[in-house]
Amino acid sequence: MCSHYDPLLDAKNLRQHFGVDDIPPSLKSSLWPTYVGPFVRKHANADVGDEAVPFKELMVGSFGLIPHWSKDTSIAKRTYNARSETVHEKPSFRDSWRLNRHCIIPAEAIFEPDWRTGKAVPTRIVRTDGKPMGIAGIWTGWKNPANGEILRSFSMLTVNADDHEFMRNYHKPDDEKRMVVILHEDEYDGWLAAPADDCRQYLKQFPADLIAVSQTGPQ
Repeated sequence: MCSHYDPLLDAKNLRQHFGVDDIPPSLKSSLWPTYVGPFVRKHANADVGDEAVPFKELMVGSFGLIPHWSKDTSIAKRTYNARSETVHEKPSFRDSWRLNRHCIIPAEAIFEPDWRTGKAVPTRIVRTDGKPMGIAGIWTGWKNPANGEILRSFSMLTVNADDHEFMRNYHKPDDEKRMVVILHEDEYDGWLAAPADDCRQYLKQFPADLIAVSQTGPQ
């Protein structure tokens, strides 16, 4: 599970690695649930047949999915990760899944607790090749009942990692080991375009030799 990550905010790198030309607004450089961060989705008008419309667009939203029926945004503190095994049936996530609202969360790094010393040691994890992570997620929009404004939000998808050579070292010893779904670059467009009934091939572990620790201790 991942409740803390560093988003990719550099416009040049977003263009190079994710193919979006939008310039992100001023955002926090390290995010926790309810913080606002960038995500990439299939452009709202990508299917109109206009070559001038890009396939992808950069959006910003709350880290933690806020379903349309929620009375307020506090639910985001509990919906920042969605289990890939049950995302289709959980009330908070099932509408986004059914509507194929796939997204990619661009990240410089994720943080996980290393409990091997008996205490939780915050650990910053990155790709070994220096590229940013493209984390598979789902998104939605929520209408604020007070002012009618639309707030977008997103959640990272996770898979079991009990047998993952790297990620099995994180979280409490007796807890199930989980990891976010990190996509390969050649999977980005496929993930964004895939229908709900034909997208689970993307929900898999990322190779252990392609991720590593970059920093440990207080972050």
